[in-house]
Amino acid sequence: MDEVVRRLRRGGGWLRPRGGSRKFNGAPRPWGVAVPPVVLLAFLFLYPLALVVQQSFRPDSGGTSLQPYADVFASAAFREALWTTVWIAVASTFGCLVLGFVLAMVIAFVPFPGARIVARFVDVFLTFPSFLITLALLFIYGTTGIVGSFQFLTTPWGVLLAEVTYFTPFVVRPLLAAFSQLDTAQLEAASSLGARPLRIVRRVILPEALPALAAGGSLVLVLCLNEFGIVLFTGAKGVTTLPMLVYSKAILESDYPGACVVAVVNVLISVGLYGLYRVVSRRAGA
Repeated sequence: MDEVVRRLRRGGGWLRPRGGSRKFNGAPRPWGVAVPPVVLLAFLFLYPLALVVQQSFRPDSGGTSLQPYADVFASAAFREALWTTVWIAVASTFGCLVLGFVLAMVIAFVPFPGARIVARFVDVFLTFPSFLITLALLFIYGTTGIVGSFQFLTTPWGVLLAEVTYFTPFVVRPLLAAFSQLDTAQLEAASSLGARPLRIVRRVILPEALPALAAGGSLVLVLCLNEFGIVLFTGAKGVTTLPMLVYSKAILESDYPGACVVAVVNVLISVGLYGLYRVVSRRAGA
């Protein structure tokens, strides 16, 4: 025991690398520990994606060519699907931000019985699959639902409603976390000085909520761009998004190069938006 204490006081001789070597006595090199998980992740995620990219350059006629990209970009179906995907994702994100901000303020600042239960339910709601929420909406807005005569859910607005309903908790959750860090003394001081509720929201609450809104909104935007189950379950006529176009080309038309092209475009848009969010959040200090 005395020998151990003496070595620890000298700096732990057997713990330090000797002679400038990166290898510790009895311990593997750092890269030897890191390589296996990296290889496993690359095999599980990057390799399938590489196969998709490779297939997108191989037309049915054989060889390697940009013809699949030219055919897809020239088709009206792709341009329409791209526009539909973008406007539904942007509109859904905006609706989630507005509705999520209001709901989070009510839960965090308006005292009412069961507020904690509602906050916990938001966490549970995040675990629900998207098709389950859409199936529930079918009982209200479906062809045999309560207001089925309007056939609302089979329209683009029905898809928009379903996405806002499902993705709003993804905005509420980070907002509740941000509001829990807000000093209520600021609200009391602003109220005592005669500030109206809207002014308090605009000058005190909203600045504190901006990082959480940016985080939740960016997540919802990416999820909406890649949403497939909601569009499929609503059965909306004329609503073809990029994920639906991938499904149509691969399963219904057996056009695998075209499906891979659309999938690559979808991935590039999602990664680009995520990169833009990282740049904006870094500059904002979020």
